[in-house]
Amino acid sequence: MTATQQERHLQAAKDLVSELGRHLDVPVGVRLWDGSVTPLGGGQANGVTISIAGPGVIASMLRRPTLDRLIRLYAHGEIGFEGGTLIDLGEKLGDRSARGRLKKIGKTKLLKSLWPFIFEPGAKLDRSRDFAGDETGEGRAKAQNRDFIQFHYDVGNDFYRLFLDGEMQYSCAYFTEWTNSLETAQHDKLEMICRKLRLKAGDRFLDIGCGWGGLVCHAAEHYGVRAHGITLSEAQLMFARERVAAKGLGDLVTLELKDYADLTGTFDKVASIGMYEHIGLANIPTYFATVRGLLAENGLFLNHAISRRAKKKMQRLGTRPEQRAILKYIFPGGELDDIGHSVAAMEQTGFEVQDVEAWRQHYALTTRHWCERLTARQEEAVALVGEETYRIWVAYLAGCSLAFTRGTLRIYQTLVSKSAKGAAPLPPTRADLYR
Repeated sequence: MTATQQERHLQAAKDLVSELGRHLDVPVGVRLWDGSVTPLGGGQANGVTISIAGPGVIASMLRRPTLDRLIRLYAHGEIGFEGGTLIDLGEKLGDRSARGRLKKIGKTKLLKSLWPFIFEPGAKLDRSRDFAGDETGEGRAKAQNRDFIQFHYDVGNDFYRLFLDGEMQYSCAYFTEWTNSLETAQHDKLEMICRKLRLKAGDRFLDIGCGWGGLVCHAAEHYGVRAHGITLSEAQLMFARERVAAKGLGDLVTLELKDYADLTGTFDKVASIGMYEHIGLANIPTYFATVRGLLAENGLFLNHAISRRAKKKMQRLGTRPEQRAILKYIFPGGELDDIGHSVAAMEQTGFEVQDVEAWRQHYALTTRHWCERLTARQEEAVALVGEETYRIWVAYLAGCSLAFTRGTLRIYQTLVSKSAKGAAPLPPTRADLYR
């Protein structure tokens, strides 16, 4: 590339940013490959700056202006940010008024700024982080369930330690005060689950998708239950067994690598915390029927699951670009139900719904904590999993926090009893939950 071509690309990029900024008017700067910073508006960048590594970035987005391409560019370091977290950047760029103003950009001016990049080679991007199979989980076989789970969770226990609390709770925390620490909120989450299930000494308790064993250990240690946990992640199982041994809970807690569909036995109380999203919409009736078959006659079941807003027509997760990106890079096989359909499916299976509680704001704050903690430990994360995986996870956690904040994603805890006949195995009020 000649000096004249380089200068032409730089000037075109500056013109493009200036034109975008004239409409967006947000306190964000764009650092180009020559080190110059152009604001995306009339004010100062306020510390948050997007960096673009070279003209190939613009050429790549011009040829394929998709969220998937944007994520790849970020993961490979072709696009970066400085002066805050991705959540800070998303809050500044992603509000509805800013997006509305962006639609008013004149196509002629936009084309003039983009023209010099039409024949520029795009940035070279590999596909090393993709899930190897069908990430949508469509037509899944039971054998695929372990592949889906291990792709996400077996990235390494040491990696998760960088941003989770000490108990390794990888699900929505419960903030009795919004200023509480993540550690306090995760402890309070475990307490609330145990209280909702009215656990008591001697109860046979099952945790489907037990993760690193935090809930089964808490329930056994503080409520005296006989707890059994199952997971499809070998890394989680190894960690959980070490935790049980260290706490001396071997007489009360058992763990195994098993699919829920293969479970047998009878349990007084069952919890499913953040596992429902993995089973697939087509498997919901089978899942609830399996859980109900495992419950004792006066049993209680708590389903804790991420949800989406109800649509007129049931659609698979992956129909929107951001959903497809999550499936490809983070959560292959995941599908989100809406709470109305979940409740209906529970009732159709024979459960009686006792309580439904929304935790959306709690998960927005939980994922913000995770994103900020992981960002603060960037060097350690990169040493463990590499720059690409680290960047994808930061983007994922930031995107989740923004989605829960904006209401694109929701989350509910639903408590049901096995039967609608006779007296429910619950006190007359919820007062015991808030003692």
